[in-house]
Amino acid sequence: MAFELKQNLKLTQQLVMTPQLQQAIKLLQLSRLDLVDTINQEMEENPLLEEVTSDEDPEAEKKIEPEQTEEGDREEIKTVERTEELTGAGDGREEFDWDSYLEDYGSMGITYDRKEGPAPSWDNLLVVKSSLTDHLMWQLRLSPLTENEQRVGEQIIGNLDQNGYLAATPEEIALQEKVDPAFVEEVLKKIQEFDPIGIAARDLRECLLIQARIAESARPLLEKIILGHLKDLEIKNYDCIARKLKTPLADVLAAVVIISNMDPKPGSVYNEERTQAIIPDVYVIKSGDDYKIVLNDDGLPRLRISNFYREIMSGLSGGAKAQNGKNYIKERVQSATWLIKSIQQRQKTIYQVAESIVRFQKEFFDRGISSLKPLILRDVADDVEMHESTISRVVTNKYIHAPRGIFEMKYFFGSSIRRNGGADVASKSVQEDIRKIISGEDPRKPFSDQDIVERLAESGISIARRTIAKYREMMRILPSSRRKKYY
Repeated sequence: MAFELKQNLKLTQQLVMTPQLQQAIKLLQLSRLDLVDTINQEMEENPLLEEVTSDEDPEAEKKIEPEQTEEGDREEIKTVERTEELTGAGDGREEFDWDSYLEDYGSMGITYDRKEGPAPSWDNLLVVKSSLTDHLMWQLRLSPLTENEQRVGEQIIGNLDQNGYLAATPEEIALQEKVDPAFVEEVLKKIQEFDPIGIAARDLRECLLIQARIAESARPLLEKIILGHLKDLEIKNYDCIARKLKTPLADVLAAVVIISNMDPKPGSVYNEERTQAIIPDVYVIKSGDDYKIVLNDDGLPRLRISNFYREIMSGLSGGAKAQNGKNYIKERVQSATWLIKSIQQRQKTIYQVAESIVRFQKEFFDRGISSLKPLILRDVADDVEMHESTISRVVTNKYIHAPRGIFEMKYFFGSSIRRNGGADVASKSVQEDIRKIISGEDPRKPFSDQDIVERLAESGISIARRTIAKYREMMRILPSSRRKKYY
């Protein structure tokens, strides 16, 4: 069998992911904070990028405010023109005309501005919160303890987790401080008297026992239940507890009320984790019977290409070094121009997707979650003439501020559930119906999942019992056996 070389001509079609297209896709799926970080990093790496301040652009305020008519009413906010989906066309590889750039662009360079109306003002309040360690150390300094007890107490406080439980054993602390473990136990008992009650416990049982010590009544019964019947207490088997302890059920129920008011995580009150405020990407503002979309550009750096290098270019003479300098500036201008275009494209795409969501879910904004319609990515993709993957990137980590609150864009998408003799309903609307049914139940006789199925069937919603259980777990609602109250 002989081998030979042949040449064949083959025509194929393939998608080429240029670096510019990859950057545009990356910017599209970034959250607001990540976008700001990316822009700041690009400004550090690219000397031709700089931020436009309001002092340098006196016309910026005029561009934002709608014009006044003779009657005194403001004109409608101009909508953003439909933009095509990111395809990679004009990826920066075309021939760049530096002379045209110097002649055509003014002192402000290339900028992107917000053309919608002003975003609603909002205040961000920051408060300093005392940590658990600070609170306990303050009490330790005020306690009449010896120097060695103070030192061991600091070790105990330093080994508490965020819930207030002791993460180290007394033997480990004793080895660290070179003292007797019995001495550590004595100091630990004193620390356990600090506020909040139940602090520095080694497990849940000890935490509840510490809190039971301050109970004025039924203290012996409380300690018996905590020491030997926590499992029965968890499953609310109060009859079994009363039978084992040979105590009237009424006394057990009274003790259960006290235990239920105890805090199993006393240190969580001083948790150092800060709640991060959500900054919306889009504002939905009600205007008459309609809703208007306003992009939130507050906090996003407004970019332009620096014209400082115009003087540098004019001062460069012929030669290899001058040519290298021109090539570098040309490359940086192309990179900066595509970044600005990508940000413009990102904002316009978010606007279109938000506008489509509001159009589909207008009844939700008017009436609430009960009117939320089933919506999938394909519906919005067909409406804005883009691919589903683009819509998926847009709604990732993006938030909408509406009159009914702040919602993630993904919130408006969900599966549908068939309604007998009517239009399909969104799964989130069914979850809200389940929540309302449970909130209106008798605590002594809570509804089972099958009861909820039957009640939803009365309103025409056909749903399986296992689906009810799944939705209930998603909403962190306990089963009926755990929701039942005996007192």
